[in-house]
This record gives sequence, structure tokens and C-alpha cells, in this order.
Amino acid sequence: MKKNFLLVLLVASVVSNAQDNLYKEKYRPQFHFSAQKNWINDPNGLVFYKGQYHLFYQHNPFDNIWGHMTWGHAASKDLIHWKHLPIAIPEENGIMIFSGTCVADINNTSGFGKKGQTPLVAVYTGHIENVNQSQHIAYSLDDGITWTKYDKNPVLDLHKKDFRDPKIFWYAPKKYWVMALMFPIEHFVQFYSSKNLKEWNHLSDFGPAGDTSGVWECPDLTQVPIAGMPGKKKWLLQTSQNTSMQYFVGEFDGEKFINENPTDKIYRPDYGPDYYAAITYGQLPASHVPIAIGWLNNWNYANEIPTTPWKGAMSIPRSLSLKKINSEWILIQKPVEKIKTLRQLVYSTKGRIIKKSIDLPLSLQQFEMEVVIQANYNAIAGVRLAVGNDHAFEIGYDTHKKVLYVDRSKTANQSFNKNFSTLNRFEIPYSFAGNKIRLRIFFDNSIAEVFVNDGERVFTAQIFPGEKETGIEVFSDTIYSTLVSCLVYKIKSAW
Repeated sequence: MKKNFLLVLLVASVVSNAQDNLYKEKYRPQFHFSAQKNWINDPNGLVFYKGQYHLFYQHNPFDNIWGHMTWGHAASKDLIHWKHLPIAIPEENGIMIFSGTCVADINNTSGFGKKGQTPLVAVYTGHIENVNQSQHIAYSLDDGITWTKYDKNPVLDLHKKDFRDPKIFWYAPKKYWVMALMFPIEHFVQFYSSKNLKEWNHLSDFGPAGDTSGVWECPDLTQVPIAGMPGKKKWLLQTSQNTSMQYFVGEFDGEKFINENPTDKIYRPDYGPDYYAAITYGQLPASHVPIAIGWLNNWNYANEIPTTPWKGAMSIPRSLSLKKINSEWILIQKPVEKIKTLRQLVYSTKGRIIKKSIDLPLSLQQFEMEVVIQANYNAIAGVRLAVGNDHAFEIGYDTHKKVLYVDRSKTANQSFNKNFSTLNRFEIPYSFAGNKIRLRIFFDNSIAEVFVNDGERVFTAQIFPGEKETGIEVFSDTIYSTLVSCLVYKIKSAW
């Protein structure tokens, strides 16, 4: 008996130590969500219910690579600190649980609720590898902890191999649910309506349009406020295509979506390599700004990034608005305000001449930086982070070419996948008024999110620096520029 008791204590101690070591691993993000262990990809079922933000996500509970798709689950009261919850909807009988939506069926339109209960209903794609994708539902009567799959699944089956990723929302003017579904190969979104979440009627199609270079996935349609115009809104339609995203802005009348942006341009919510499958929260309070979360990885190398025992992370939740700039609707994205609760100011400077570079007296791989640079004409100026051992990640602006870019070609540890080093520089045409560069940069050990000019553009990229590559510098190539202001905050771990 004594030996057995000692064995139990030993096992408990090992388990406890293993849990204590989680979120302390090399490259592990500290203020971006990641699962405790194993693979994650698309965020799913983002819903606000009873004061909590629920985050479901594509998850492999058995391994640190893609496979056995199941819905993982976490919840938060502030979008920053997350509580891990049990697996929500598992793969069973050869049917993987692909992406979809969760809604609080407040009026019990589905009939799943009992004795005044509000059921949470998940609408997702049931995936049979290389055979079929169809739409299924499951419901929870205990606020999302346990789930029951509907015994009459699937609720929508067109007998197609590629037909996925339902986004659901209640359209109050017509008193029905609307579902957006993707035809990936054909490059269009199909809209459906339902009174009960079980029976669906086809409404209209949108597409092909914009970027059709890759398969279309993960449609997301939501209303977004227009900045500076209280009470005014437009509809934002986002799609993901293979390794990038795009958005359209216009009107939705409950049946069809009409794009109002120029048809010959592609608009992206993120111009870096590592932002994908973003969707917005459903059923937020009327006064709440729309919030989106995306998956931070890239299918060209996602399985091989050098992280263990986890793989994949979510973006900082982003608040959304729209602004009319030069007759185009531009998506404005900003980190949620609550991220500021983690920061501590550690450095401040202003009004300095940049002669090639200024090395900041800091050693950090987990920080937020707000910087304004007055770049002289013909200068290339910006910021480098993860500096050391002749390595650095560069965020810059070419004032002559009017090009904004991020460049990770000089960062460490790129050999894990041959595709990674071919996707190192990402640039877009952009014009800062008066060449005054405004950047808000978040670096979280292996993740850089760069918000440009109060969120008019965003770049997200993964890098994998050495432990001593902790320097930060502001640069201006061969022409002097001015560091107008710079604030650096150390960001505490959310775990």
C-alpha cells in the first residue's frame, strides 16, 4: 500500500511539473492564444454568451500536425486571458469536424432547448476525407461544456467533395438565420436562410471576384461601423484563399451581397504571410465594436514550424471599422483595448536624428512598440527587431517608391521548410502623408503583428529568432531621418 501511495505521488508530481512548464517553451507566444498542446488552425464558432467570449478552434488532440480535426474550446472574459475547456465536438465515425459557427439560439428556434433553456448550436462542416463535405449541427444545453450531435445530420448535403465552412448569423429584418457557405474550387459564396437551423433554403451567390488564385474558404459576413459616422454601417465580407485573405465591402439585404469597392483591386485584411481564416464574433452587445480573430500560420509550411509541444496560434483580437479613403472602403483594424492591461512602459524617447540606426537600450522579445518616424525624401526608414548575430526582422518604408514592407530574409532558423525562405518579403504600395511613418508593433517571441497608421494596413509574420537576438533598432539607410517619438512597453504573459 505504501509503495502504491508513493507511486501515485510520483506520477502526480511529474504531471504537475509538466503542466507548470507549459507556456514557458522556446518561441511560445505569451499574449497570443495557443493550445496547451498539439496542432490548431482555424478559429471557429466565435460567440459572446453570458459575459464570455467563446473561442472554438480546429484542433488535433492526438498530434502536433494537422489531422483528426476536432473542435477545441476556450473562453475568456476579456479576450486576453483564456481558460481552456474540454474538447467540444470530437471527430467520430470517420467524420472530421471542420470549420463553422456557434450561435446562442435565444428564441429556441431549433427546439433543442428544454424548460426555458437557451441552446448553443454549432453549425459545422462534417468532412469525410476525399469523399464528401456536408453541413452538420450539434447543440449544448450547459453553456458549451458538453455537446450532442443532431441525430438527423447532415442538415445540408449537396454531395460535393468541397463545400464547407458555414458562417451563421440572425438577420432580424427577415426573422431568419442566414448562412454563408463556400464553394472552394468554384470561388463563390452561397447564402442560405433558415427559420430553425435545420432546414435551409438557397438565397443567392457571390463570386468569383477579387483573388481567385487559390481555393476559397471560411466566409465571414458581418456589419461594421463607419469610423466618424455614428450609427452608420456597411457589410464586410471576408474570404480566405489558400494562404491569404481578402475582403469586400458593401450592402446585404438579407438575400444577396453587393460589393461597393472597385472590382479590379484586391483588398486584404493582412498583407503579411501568417494571417488566415479570420472570422468575427457573433452576438456581441449592440454597443460592442466588431471583433475578429485569425489563425497565425501559413499552409505552405504550417506543419513544420519549429514549435513543440504546440503548433499554431491566434491573432490578437482585432476591433474592426471602415473608412472611406479615396473612394474606396478600407478596413481599419486595431488591437482590442484590453491588451493595454498587460503592458508596462520601459522606454521612451523623441526628437532624435537617425544616422543609419539608433540601437534602443533594450533586450526584449516580448513587447509593444509605438513609433513615429519622419522619413526624409528618398530614404528607406523603419524598425528592426529580433536583432543580433547579424539577424533581424525589418519593417520599412521606401519613400521614393512609396512602398511599405516587412522582410524576414535575415532572420534565424529558416531551414525547417523549403517554402519558408521563399516567402520572406511582403510589400504593398502605400503613401504616408508627408512621409511620416506611424507604426504600432507587437512582438511575441515568434509572432510579429504590425499595425500601420492607426490600423489602415496590417502585416503579420512568424519568425524564430535565437535566444540572444533581442535587440531593437530604428533605421534610416543612407539619408538622415528623424525619430519623432518612440514608446516601448514590456508585455506581461497572459498565462
